[in-house]
Amino acid sequence: MENERGELVDLYVPRKCSATNRIIKATDHASAQISVGNVDENGRYTGENKTYALCGFVRAMGES
Repeated sequence: MENERGELVDLYVPRKCSATNRIIKATDHASAQISVGNVDENGRYTGENKTYALCGFVRAMGES
């Protein structure tokens, strides 16, 4: 599909599990997405964060 500038863009980009690199399906209702904020040496939030997506398989194994 093309956007208004004529560039090709994807309609859907699936999430991948951060631990196993598996694609997280839309029917995986046990999956979780966690955002962890970055802090400086004083312990203050820097405004940046890292997002982790975990699939239900990892959560069921108790590895998360």
